Amino acid sequence: MGYLPRWIVLLLDTFTVAFSGVLTYLLFNGVKLAYIQAANELVAFVVYIGIAVFFFWVFKTYSGIIRHSSYIDALKLFFAQSATLMVMVLLNFVYLLTDGDKLFLTTGLFINAVLSFSFLFFYRVIVKQSFEKFFSGKEKKDLTRAIIYGSDANAIAVANALKSEVPGRFKLLGFIDKNNQNTTKRILDLPILNLNRKVPVLMRFIKADALIIADKSLSKEERSTIVDDCLEFNLKVYTIPLVTDWDDQKEISKNIKSFEIHDLLERKPIVLDTKAISNQLFEKTVLITGAAGSIGSEIVRQVLEFNPQKIILLDQAETPLHSLSLEIASKDKDVIVRNIVADIRNVEMLERVFKSYQPQVVYHAAAYKHVPLMEENPAQAIFTNVMGTKNLADLSKKYKVEHFVMISTDKAVNPSSVMGASKRIAEMYVQSLHFKNAENKSSRQTKFITTRFGNVLGSNGSVVPLFTKQIQEGGPITITHPEIIRYFMTIPEACQLVLEAGAMGKGGEIFIFDMGKPVKIIDLAKKMIRLAGYTPDKEIKIAIVGLRPGEKLYEELLNNSAKNLPTHHDKIMIAEEICKDFNLLADEVEDLIILSHLKPNTQIVSKMKKIVPEFKSMNSVFQELDTK
Repeated sequence: MGYLPRWIVLLLDTFTVAFSGVLTYLLFNGVKLAYIQAANELVAFVVYIGIAVFFFWVFKTYSGIIRHSSYIDALKLFFAQSATLMVMVLLNFVYLLTDGDKLFLTTGLFINAVLSFSFLFFYRVIVKQSFEKFFSGKEKKDLTRAIIYGSDANAIAVANALKSEVPGRFKLLGFIDKNNQNTTKRILDLPILNLNRKVPVLMRFIKADALIIADKSLSKEERSTIVDDCLEFNLKVYTIPLVTDWDDQKEISKNIKSFEIHDLLERKPIVLDTKAISNQLFEKTVLITGAAGSIGSEIVRQVLEFNPQKIILLDQAETPLHSLSLEIASKDKDVIVRNIVADIRNVEMLERVFKSYQPQVVYHAAAYKHVPLMEENPAQAIFTNVMGTKNLADLSKKYKVEHFVMISTDKAVNPSSVMGASKRIAEMYVQSLHFKNAENKSSRQTKFITTRFGNVLGSNGSVVPLFTKQIQEGGPITITHPEIIRYFMTIPEACQLVLEAGAMGKGGEIFIFDMGKPVKIIDLAKKMIRLAGYTPDKEIKIAIVGLRPGEKLYEELLNNSAKNLPTHHDKIMIAEEICKDFNLLADEVEDLIILSHLKPNTQIVSKMKKIVPEFKSMNSVFQELDTK
């Protein structure tokens, strides 16, 4: 239904004020008192209506939509009527001084003002309630019966948004105050429920089907416990951003969404040393390899916020790079962006890039990362992860790049796969190159820094998108082993820590990140099934398919011989690894690259095991090499 034009609302308000005046006149006339004491009653009445309309205009009482009236509209009406009363009393006094008589009985003016405000207020309430009851398009039988967890301003704003939502989705039954402080009170005419039992029990008692979590004071553990308890009873759980995160508060209800696995695994926002990062990136030329990947593209987005002069996006994947360039163009940032379609294995092409753009900071995120695939293709792992990194590191040294930041993985720690071992060799090369480079103190030296973290939620090929796809297809969800565990981190969180580590690094460090508590993959799968509204092993089956080649039951962040040192950032530590002599390692890496061009897989992997003695293959055809 459409909205009434402003002039009609003003006309209705004017009619209401006129009706109040007539009613006041009749009331006083009934007790034999003259409400209008001037000789010309019609002129006096018109003057009163004119002043009332003037203050309607001053306070814009007619500008609101009646069906969406709020306490702000009530305040406007109150001020308009109060101002009208004061002016009429003042006019009465002036008229008394000049003419010896009053226009209106003063008591009558006060009663008239009270009646006018009451009628103006109550007709808005009636219209609002009528629309909510008869015209809002809400079918009570189709509404989800819900409780809001929280009783603060955030929760009240959510409740107000849901009450005015058209068409409605929820029938609100009350609020939960976790501190049980206001259980005798009501908010928006809804009870504050006493949390004297578990949330699902309380919900079943009042026949609620869903919980909307609007209390942002909950810790991650408290929130996870509540969600787990609700999912066990097949109750729906929804989350909502903070009030300050809403771009348009009229769209609050659209921000309410079902809980996702990201919501349960994410942690408190990371506090960055923005000054240090800005000093490193502001007005600089930044090269990002693997820029179109899940990690690389997020690094691009975050680097853009620090206003570099130029960003060079390098990737071999044409379509994803094109998509990223369109996204960046839409941000309207005053940064020069260059898109380079190139392979880091092609040293000649890379040299042209370094020579043309003279990058000052390099973030190296390009890599082959899928463990089973690299187990079948060791040579390709060497060409990209080892030779590609070597090409970039050597060129960074040659062209005097200020900071070279390599993105590594926890699979490089005590590697059990070709992929992990190839990344460990790349780490070793970058670290030893730094210390070799540092021996020459006569010129500006590149700071070579490595960052190492675990699995990233939502990255290309990770388990969360895979499980989501399998659930959408009706299952089964495939898990390699019932005891397998992994560390998880969100993409933005990982990239924030990469920038922070890159800024704090003095060179030669391998930074490891606080990954939180490890997650059992089978528990993750069950939770995702429940979040999707299904029951594990009933509607959606879980199939154990066995460990894949090179796969571990659990990942580590430190080698057996290493220890970690703290930094000023509580989520970043430094791994103290034994660093090989650069000349010896460089020769070994060169031999490995040549072998990868000429020899079979067994010889390539055998050479990798000599370079990385802790590399022990698991569930792989290369396990026999460890016994020799």
